[in-house]
Amino acid sequence: MKRRRFSMSKSKVNLSQDEVKMLKKMYIQSWRLFGSFNMAKMQGYGYAQAMIPAIETFHKGPEEKKNALVRSASFFNCTYETAPFIMGINASLEKARSEHSDFDSDSINAVKASLMGPLSGIGDSIFWGTVRLIAASIGIPLAMTGNILGPILFLLIYHLPSAYTRYKLLYVGYTTGEQFLTTAFKSGAFENITYYASMIGMIMIGAMTAQFVGIKTVISIAMGSGETLVLQTILDNIMPSILPLTVMLTIFYLIRKKIKISTLLLGIILFGIFGAFLGIF
Repeated sequence: MKRRRFSMSKSKVNLSQDEVKMLKKMYIQSWRLFGSFNMAKMQGYGYAQAMIPAIETFHKGPEEKKNALVRSASFFNCTYETAPFIMGINASLEKARSEHSDFDSDSINAVKASLMGPLSGIGDSIFWGTVRLIAASIGIPLAMTGNILGPILFLLIYHLPSAYTRYKLLYVGYTTGEQFLTTAFKSGAFENITYYASMIGMIMIGAMTAQFVGIKTVISIAMGSGETLVLQTILDNIMPSILPLTVMLTIFYLIRKKIKISTLLLGIILFGIFGAFLGIF
């Protein structure tokens, strides 16, 4: 297979023509990251669509393609600009999966989960917290005077760095991931990588639960001495965020029991309504 250097980097890493085409298609598809966004998978379906070129490149059988697509459609949530780096690494993992029969497929989602949080923190700080504010500080004063350059400059100042960063990180993620995985397989270190990536992924999921799942009870009991016993205070003393953790583990258990997401969402809504009506929340 003829190989050539991928033009968007000065790196000496040579990629095949199929890989070059694959990465370019992935970059175009990555613009649809928020396609079919929902609260169950968030960016999961858009992420899976961006991964289709890699799946088509590295997997030949229909069963392998189906399994890879299901893996790619798992829960995903990351800053728009830094997500392609994970896509690139994911593509290199799918390549390794197609080349090694003993490859642990669970490690692919473990790596994704471990990178979402850190890269979101970096991406949000740079693009949402810095680039966007710079673009707005330049564009808004011009727009307030009726100057058409206001919105144009805002879009250019924000989206040009955004588009280039996403383009570059996709390539870097794929090439560094491929090189790293090759070395890891030769040294036998991949099992340790999978183990620690899984640990980090679980930590990130726990942190996201504490941050995004907010449940507090308003139940209080009047004591004979005139004092009021606040149940939420007692629960916080036992373990902070114990109610969100309990709800998350319950939902996880029901998902493992193959309960439909739509049924779970409806159940959560009804639980919240009746809980508020009964004075629990």
